[in-house]
Amino acid sequence: MAVQKSRVTPSRRGMRRANTKIDNPTLAIDHETGETHRRHHVTQNGYYRGKKILNSVNDNG
Repeated sequence: MAVQKSRVTPSRRGMRRANTKIDNPTLAIDHETGETHRRHHVTQNGYYRGKKILNSVNDNG
Protein backbone atom coordinates (compact mmCIF):
# COMPACT_ATOMS: atom_id res chain seq x y z
CA MET A 1 0.00 0.00 0.00
CA ALA A 2 1.30 3.45 -0.95
CA VAL A 3 2.05 5.93 1.82
CA GLN A 4 2.39 9.62 1.11
CA LYS A 5 5.73 11.21 1.90
CA SER A 6 4.32 14.41 3.42
CA ARG A 7 0.99 15.90 4.35
CA VAL A 8 -0.99 17.71 1.65
CA THR A 9 -1.86 21.22 2.81
CA PRO A 10 -5.40 22.57 2.44
CA SER A 11 -4.11 25.06 -0.14
CA ARG A 12 -2.68 22.30 -2.36
CA ARG A 13 -5.82 20.23 -1.88
CA GLY A 14 -7.96 23.21 -2.91
CA MET A 15 -5.89 23.79 -6.04
CA ARG A 16 -6.58 20.26 -7.15
CA ARG A 17 -10.33 20.65 -6.59
CA ALA A 18 -10.62 24.05 -8.30
CA ASN A 19 -11.20 22.76 -11.84
CA THR A 20 -14.99 22.87 -11.63
CA LYS A 21 -17.22 23.81 -14.51
CA ILE A 22 -18.48 27.41 -14.46
CA ASP A 23 -22.28 27.44 -14.69
CA ASN A 24 -24.50 30.11 -16.15
CA PRO A 25 -25.62 32.75 -13.62
CA THR A 26 -28.82 32.00 -11.75
CA LEU A 27 -31.63 34.32 -12.80
CA ALA A 28 -34.62 35.58 -10.85
CA ILE A 29 -37.79 37.49 -11.72
CA ASP A 30 -38.54 40.72 -9.84
CA HIS A 31 -41.97 40.67 -8.15
CA GLU A 32 -42.70 44.36 -8.77
CA THR A 33 -41.69 44.75 -12.43
CA GLY A 34 -41.51 41.16 -13.72
CA GLU A 35 -38.01 41.88 -14.98
CA THR A 36 -35.44 39.08 -15.20
CA HIS A 37 -32.18 39.78 -13.36
CA ARG A 38 -29.29 38.01 -11.64
CA ARG A 39 -30.11 36.76 -8.17
CA HIS A 40 -29.04 39.10 -5.34
CA HIS A 41 -28.42 41.93 -7.80
CA VAL A 42 -30.34 45.15 -8.52
CA THR A 43 -32.47 45.19 -11.70
CA GLN A 44 -31.87 47.63 -14.55
CA ASN A 45 -34.75 49.77 -13.24
CA GLY A 46 -33.22 50.02 -9.76
CA TYR A 47 -35.45 47.50 -7.96
CA TYR A 48 -34.22 45.01 -5.37
CA ARG A 49 -36.58 42.51 -3.75
CA GLY A 50 -39.60 44.44 -5.03
CA LYS A 51 -38.53 47.85 -3.70
CA LYS A 52 -37.15 50.81 -5.65
CA ILE A 53 -33.74 51.53 -4.14
CA LEU A 54 -31.89 53.33 -6.94
CA ASN A 55 -32.69 55.99 -9.47
CA SER A 56 -31.44 54.33 -12.65
CA VAL A 57 -29.69 56.08 -15.49
CA ASN A 58 -32.70 55.42 -17.74
CA ASP A 59 -34.99 57.63 -15.60
CA ASN A 60 -35.34 61.25 -16.75
CA GLY A 61 -35.00 63.49 -13.74
